[in-house]
Amino acid sequence: MKKILNDQEEFTKFYDRALKFLSYRPRSEKELLNWFKKKKVSEKTQTLILLRLKEQNLVNDEEFVKWWIEQRTVFKPMGKYLIARELKQKGISQNIIDPLLHGSTVSLPEFDLAKKAAEKKIKTYKNLPPLEFRQKLSAFLARRGFSWEIVNDILSDQRPRRNNI
Repeated sequence: MKKILNDQEEFTKFYDRALKFLSYRPRSEKELLNWFKKKKVSEKTQTLILLRLKEQNLVNDEEFVKWWIEQRTVFKPMGKYLIARELKQKGISQNIIDPLLHGSTVSLPEFDLAKKAAEKKIKTYKNLPPLEFRQKLSAFLARRGFSWEIVNDILSDQRPRRNNI
């Protein structure tokens, strides 16, 4: 009887804590499982809580991917490559990432995102010699996950504004 009560108490305690953890932002299933391990939740309780959260659609990797892509395009512009890598680190399978990132569900105007990301750096780099300006801006955009074609387009777009870039 005591064991059943403890299981029930553990479930209630960690279910409430999981709800609080999820209240800050959406989480992937892997993030939640890592959080459970950090909190030393029993595997049985982890499974039960995860099932309940999935039933309530509070843990849904597809919805998490959509949210993550939106956050990365609106608040911190970055390219598809970096977004895909971040999602992979969050434990999302490639089967979920590819259709949502490259499919018609989310349209990413990568040139516009790269331009938005570059605007701030262009102000920082404006007094640099042309070659160094080009190198630093292209390295910055590459670190942000933009393809070489997009980086080249941004640099070409800057050429009329700066001579000899």
